[in-house]
Amino acid sequence: MKLSVQKKIASKLLKCSLKRVKISPDRLSDVSKAITRNDMSDLVNQGIVVKAPVKGVSRVRANHKAKQKRKGLQKGPGKHKGKITSRTPSKEAWMTKIRLLRTFLKELKEKELLNAENYKNLYRKSKGGFFRNKRHMKIYIDEHNLVRKG
Repeated sequence: MKLSVQKKIASKLLKCSLKRVKISPDRLSDVSKAITRNDMSDLVNQGIVVKAPVKGVSRVRANHKAKQKRKGLQKGPGKHKGKITSRTPSKEAWMTKIRLLRTFLKELKEKELLNAENYKNLYRKSKGGFFRNKRHMKIYIDEHNLVRKG
Protein backbone atom coordinates (compact mmCIF):
# COMPACT_ATOMS: atom_id res chain seq x y z
CA MET A 1 0.00 0.00 0.00
CA LYS A 2 1.50 3.30 -1.11
CA LEU A 3 0.91 6.13 1.36
CA SER A 4 3.34 8.74 0.02
CA VAL A 5 0.62 11.35 -0.61
CA GLN A 6 -0.86 10.83 2.87
CA LYS A 7 2.58 11.10 4.43
CA LYS A 8 3.25 14.32 2.52
CA ILE A 9 -0.01 15.86 3.78
CA ALA A 10 0.70 14.68 7.34
CA SER A 11 4.24 16.09 7.23
CA LYS A 12 2.87 19.51 6.31
CA LEU A 13 0.28 19.30 9.10
CA LEU A 14 2.80 18.15 11.70
CA LYS A 15 5.47 20.56 10.40
CA CYS A 16 8.16 17.89 10.14
CA SER A 17 9.91 15.77 7.51
CA LEU A 18 8.45 12.72 5.80
CA LYS A 19 10.83 10.50 7.76
CA ARG A 20 9.32 11.53 11.07
CA VAL A 21 5.70 10.80 10.10
CA LYS A 22 4.72 7.47 11.71
CA ILE A 23 1.50 5.66 10.86
CA SER A 24 0.12 2.93 13.13
CA PRO A 25 0.31 -0.36 11.18
CA ASP A 26 -3.11 -1.69 12.31
CA ARG A 27 -4.96 1.34 10.85
CA LEU A 28 -3.32 1.52 7.41
CA SER A 29 -6.64 1.07 5.59
CA ASP A 30 -8.09 4.19 7.29
CA VAL A 31 -5.04 6.20 6.34
CA SER A 32 -5.19 5.07 2.71
CA LYS A 33 -8.80 6.35 2.51
CA ALA A 34 -7.80 9.77 3.83
CA ILE A 35 -7.15 11.92 0.79
CA THR A 36 -7.84 15.44 2.02
CA ARG A 37 -6.00 17.61 4.49
CA ASN A 38 -9.07 17.57 6.74
CA ASP A 39 -9.16 13.75 6.80
CA MET A 40 -5.47 13.64 7.76
CA SER A 41 -5.91 16.21 10.56
CA ASP A 42 -8.67 14.00 12.01
CA LEU A 43 -6.29 11.01 11.94
CA VAL A 44 -3.58 13.11 13.61
CA ASN A 45 -6.04 14.14 16.34
CA GLN A 46 -7.02 10.49 16.88
CA GLY A 47 -3.35 9.56 17.28
CA ILE A 48 -3.21 7.23 14.28
CA VAL A 49 -0.65 9.43 12.55
CA VAL A 50 2.03 10.78 14.89
CA LYS A 51 5.27 12.72 14.72
CA ALA A 52 8.29 10.65 15.83
CA PRO A 53 10.62 12.34 18.34
CA VAL A 54 13.85 13.93 17.13
CA LYS A 55 16.87 11.70 17.58
CA GLY A 56 19.72 13.49 19.31
CA VAL A 57 23.40 12.61 19.52
CA SER A 58 24.09 10.46 22.56
CA ARG A 59 26.52 11.94 25.10
CA VAL A 60 27.20 8.61 26.84
CA ARG A 61 30.54 7.97 25.19
CA ALA A 62 31.66 11.58 25.58
CA ASN A 63 30.68 11.62 29.26
CA HIS A 64 32.54 8.36 29.89
CA LYS A 65 35.65 9.75 28.22
CA ALA A 66 35.44 12.97 30.26
CA LYS A 67 35.12 10.91 33.46
CA GLN A 68 38.22 8.91 32.54
CA LYS A 69 40.15 12.11 31.77
CA ARG A 70 39.18 13.56 35.16
CA LYS A 71 40.79 10.48 36.69
CA GLY A 72 43.94 11.29 34.70
CA LEU A 73 43.52 8.47 32.18
CA GLN A 74 43.61 8.68 28.38
CA LYS A 75 46.20 11.43 28.49
CA GLY A 76 49.28 9.46 27.41
CA PRO A 77 51.65 10.18 24.55
CA GLY A 78 49.29 8.51 22.08
CA LYS A 79 46.72 11.25 22.73
CA HIS A 80 49.18 14.11 22.26
CA LYS A 81 48.91 16.06 19.05
CA GLY A 82 51.58 18.67 18.63
CA LYS A 83 54.68 19.67 20.58
CA ILE A 84 54.70 20.46 24.28
CA THR A 85 54.93 24.13 23.35
CA SER A 86 51.71 23.90 21.37
CA ARG A 87 49.87 22.04 24.15
CA THR A 88 51.00 24.58 26.74
CA PRO A 89 52.49 27.65 25.07
CA SER A 90 55.95 28.72 26.20
CA LYS A 91 54.56 31.97 27.59
CA GLU A 92 52.04 30.10 29.75
CA ALA A 93 54.77 27.76 31.02
CA TRP A 94 56.93 30.77 31.84
CA MET A 95 54.06 32.49 33.67
CA THR A 96 53.40 29.49 35.91
CA LYS A 97 57.11 29.05 36.63
CA ILE A 98 57.78 32.70 37.45
CA ARG A 99 54.69 32.97 39.64
CA LEU A 100 55.83 29.94 41.61
CA LEU A 101 59.34 31.37 42.08
CA ARG A 102 58.06 34.80 43.07
CA THR A 103 55.60 33.44 45.63
CA PHE A 104 58.39 31.30 47.10
CA LEU A 105 60.65 34.36 47.35
CA LYS A 106 57.82 36.36 48.91
CA GLU A 107 57.29 33.68 51.56
CA LEU A 108 61.00 33.66 52.43
CA LYS A 109 60.99 37.46 52.70
CA GLU A 110 57.85 37.51 54.90
CA LYS A 111 59.37 34.91 57.23
CA GLU A 112 62.45 37.18 57.34
CA LEU A 113 64.75 34.42 56.12
CA LEU A 114 66.01 36.64 53.29
CA ASN A 115 67.33 40.18 53.61
CA ALA A 116 66.31 42.83 51.10
CA GLU A 117 69.54 42.63 49.12
CA ASN A 118 69.46 38.84 48.65
CA TYR A 119 65.74 38.97 47.86
CA LYS A 120 66.30 41.54 45.12
CA ASN A 121 69.23 39.57 43.72
CA LEU A 122 67.25 36.31 43.58
CA TYR A 123 64.21 38.13 42.15
CA ARG A 124 66.32 39.49 39.30
CA LYS A 125 67.93 36.11 38.66
CA SER A 126 64.53 34.44 38.46
CA LYS A 127 63.29 37.14 36.10
CA GLY A 128 66.32 36.55 33.90
CA GLY A 129 65.48 32.85 33.66
CA PHE A 130 68.42 31.69 35.78
CA PHE A 131 66.40 29.13 37.76
CA ARG A 132 64.84 26.09 36.11
CA ASN A 133 62.36 25.51 38.93
CA LYS A 134 61.74 25.97 42.67
CA ARG A 135 64.04 23.08 43.57
CA HIS A 136 66.87 24.64 41.59
CA MET A 137 66.34 27.92 43.45
CA LYS A 138 66.41 26.11 46.83
CA ILE A 139 69.69 24.40 45.92
CA TYR A 140 71.20 27.74 44.85
CA ILE A 141 70.09 29.38 48.12
CA ASP A 142 71.58 26.55 50.17
CA GLU A 143 74.88 26.51 48.25
CA HIS A 144 75.37 30.27 48.64
CA ASN A 145 74.12 30.44 52.27
CA LEU A 146 71.61 33.19 51.49
CA VAL A 147 69.01 32.15 54.10
CA ARG A 148 69.32 33.36 57.67
CA LYS A 149 69.24 30.52 60.18
CA GLY A 150 67.01 30.70 63.25
